[in-house]
Amino acid sequence: MRPLWRSLLRLPWRLLRGVLLVLAAAVLFIEEWGWRPLTAFVARLAKWPPLARLEARVREAPPRIALLLFLLPAVALFPIKLLALWVIHRGHALLGITVIVVAKLLGTAIVGRLFILTESQLMRFAWFARALGWWRATKQRVMDALRRSAAWRAARRLKTRWRAWRRHWRGLDERDV
Repeated sequence: MRPLWRSLLRLPWRLLRGVLLVLAAAVLFIEEWGWRPLTAFVARLAKWPPLARLEARVREAPPRIALLLFLLPAVALFPIKLLALWVIHRGHALLGITVIVVAKLLGTAIVGRLFILTESQLMRFAWFARALGWWRATKQRVMDALRRSAAWRAARRLKTRWRAWRRHWRGLDERDV
């Protein structure tokens, strides 16, 4: 038989685990929704010859310079985010939130592209390789847990029904023409 204290801790742990799973899902959603498209957008911009030359230099940078370049956007955007919080405090919430969102999108796009350009150099740091390995394993565990959740399965069923409904109605529209 299970000790009473374990039974008592089970419910708070399950609640905490659920909250953490929702937070992790939000982070993964932002990464999947934001990181990839924004990085792809910056890659398209980098076809412009001056940016292409800059990217070539970034790819050839030594590991320590690559690390500095990778961290630069986060450091550079931090004061802008603080300024946005000050603007919110001064009563201009919409402007402040807009600045934060734009800074986040810009930062995600640039960091994503810099990661692609500098990953091989960054992986030379043992601590970075361990951290990235941990992140990828954690991300996979969270995704597996999300996919097993009732909410995820319900959302997938809803998405499947939505697509079937759209195909049905599009088919009717084409027949009406």
